[in-house]
Amino acid sequence: MMMITLPAFTPLEESLFLTLCCRALDNRSEQPILADVMADEIVRVLGYDYEKLHIGTNLMLNATLRAKKLDEVASRFLARHPDAVGLDLGAGLDTRGVRLAPPGTVDWYDVDFPAVAAARERLIPDRANAHVVGADVRDSEWLESLPSDRPAVIVADGLMGFLSGEEFVALLNRLISHFPSGEMVFNSYTPFAIWAVHHSPGTKGVADLIKFPGFKDPHEPESWNPKLKLVEEILLSRDLAQVPSKLRLYYRLQAHSTAWSRKGTIILHYRF
Repeated sequence: MMMITLPAFTPLEESLFLTLCCRALDNRSEQPILADVMADEIVRVLGYDYEKLHIGTNLMLNATLRAKKLDEVASRFLARHPDAVGLDLGAGLDTRGVRLAPPGTVDWYDVDFPAVAAARERLIPDRANAHVVGADVRDSEWLESLPSDRPAVIVADGLMGFLSGEEFVALLNRLISHFPSGEMVFNSYTPFAIWAVHHSPGTKGVADLIKFPGFKDPHEPESWNPKLKLVEEILLSRDLAQVPSKLRLYYRLQAHSTAWSRKGTIILHYRF
């Protein structure tokens, strides 16, 4: 195996390795949830020391379950709209476009900082109608080069936490203005979840980068833009089928309370 050495990343760019290694470790487990073989290959070819991240079973489970739910929402949208545009914002080294395998009529865009985009081009094989955009999602210029006459499905896995409330609202409004219609799906954070990021061993490495304050009501984003409508709130504690047996009792108890379930990982799905 030929090892690849990447240029040094900033701490914010480096944060991509947390979810990448979660997906790789899931692939090595006896019953993988996401079975992301390419994520595993990337971690191996980079020789990345994932042990320094202190990834526990619960963190790995949350990262892979939420990725799977995001994939499912995007996949259903693409099945209904084979002419769509797909965006993965703050894509890191995620191989969502590979996992979804959209038809050739779909243009898929992976957006992240230029240094991360360059790493993607070295590590992830090129595919027809797949595009890598090297840009800060907080800037507006990158969006101008994307089609604006087709429906879009927009995915953001972990991005929200690294933006301030004002930055995230501005980004959503730009996206809604650019596309004629579409759906957005992202993992959200309550104020408690933001607190937990700062106190959990597995996420302390990114805690200082977290800017988003969190919110409790999944309908709150509807007040940010009149076109945005909540489709569903997906609480991971309600999906026990792929939860390891040693954690299933905790999840089953959590599922009885929406407030308690919201203390964990939440996927929010909107249309516009």
